[in-house]
Amino acid sequence: MRVHVVDPSAYTPPYDHALCRALAAAGAQVTLYTSRFTHADAPVPRGYARREHFYRAATRIAAGEGARARARGPLKLAEHVPDMLRYRRAARAAEIVHFQWLPVQPLDVHLLPSGRPLLLSAHDVLPREPRPGQARAQRRLYERMDAIVVHSEHGRERLTGELGIAPARVYVIPHGVLRPWEGLDGPRLPPELAGAGGGPVALFFGLLRPYKGLEDLLAAWREAAARLPPGAELWIAGMPRMDIGPLRAAATVVGDRAGGERPVRLLSRFLAEEEIHALLARASLVALPYRQIEQSGVAFTALGAGVPLLLSDVGGFPELARTGAARTFPAGDVRALAAELVGLLGDPPALAAMAARARAAAAGPYAWEGIARRTLALYERLLRENPPR
Repeated sequence: MRVHVVDPSAYTPPYDHALCRALAAAGAQVTLYTSRFTHADAPVPRGYARREHFYRAATRIAAGEGARARARGPLKLAEHVPDMLRYRRAARAAEIVHFQWLPVQPLDVHLLPSGRPLLLSAHDVLPREPRPGQARAQRRLYERMDAIVVHSEHGRERLTGELGIAPARVYVIPHGVLRPWEGLDGPRLPPELAGAGGGPVALFFGLLRPYKGLEDLLAAWREAAARLPPGAELWIAGMPRMDIGPLRAAATVVGDRAGGERPVRLLSRFLAEEEIHALLARASLVALPYRQIEQSGVAFTALGAGVPLLLSDVGGFPELARTGAARTFPAGDVRALAAELVGLLGDPPALAAMAARARAAAAGPYAWEGIARRTLALYERLLRENPPR
């Protein structure tokens, strides 16, 4: 079976790599069509081919600040239509096309390939920070797909209930665990954290964005400070996609109010995979107080490392918590979050039991072997119903 997996903007290289590798191991002939990942080296393809087909001029501009870096967005937009049209021709070689992301929805609905089954993974059912008209365009994209893959029953309910998508076209296939450090050198702790103590660590990592509830996390840490175990620290690490001035100020205040121990450490930059590995090896738990989400690659990276999770009760997070690898609290409830932080960080046996369940979940329902089998079965069904023309 000839499968194209398409992620034009390289939004999720670890997920793309894991999916393509698992599909190839299950017997599919897989090609990933994407763009060059500008922040670091992309995962090395194993068993599949990768084509850096999109945004070849824009991705030659280094990520960062300054006028040249700001030109990347307009240049990508200028390249988008020609690149999608070129991909439409390339898609003739595929029996099935599985999009992971389509970043310019109002245009993409008119640029899709024809003559073979099309799927879209709804990593976000609707854009979390939508531009005008983007949500309507997303719904039109769904209507053009032969199948839509979601990672939770919650996502399925939103697509069928909120957006009116026919239930027969929506398939729940779990998000698999991610271990992006596999095949690389060993864990490497960020140098900014070299002086950290040896107490328990609550970790938040990933892109820093407004919907992720970081203000709630800092407020809960302040609420919990007097009751936390000795030496406890909160680490927040990741690339900013928001103004972090208020966040940095709040982190400083929290540190100052904890007797000068500075238990909040803020690392605002892109993290290498070896650094993520080291952060997870050091963390007692990963706290994700998101205000909205469907599922999270960050959560499944923590799960892949066997680290317990403390999650808000949004999207598909309660389904993940039912494995016993995570606890949830009401989203936005600072006192409830503080109580869970105090309770978990002060209870090593509970954390150890959750870590064991995390490892079991990673080897069971969220293992890529089973996910690949379910995905290939869906492809085969679509090919029977809509053979390539």
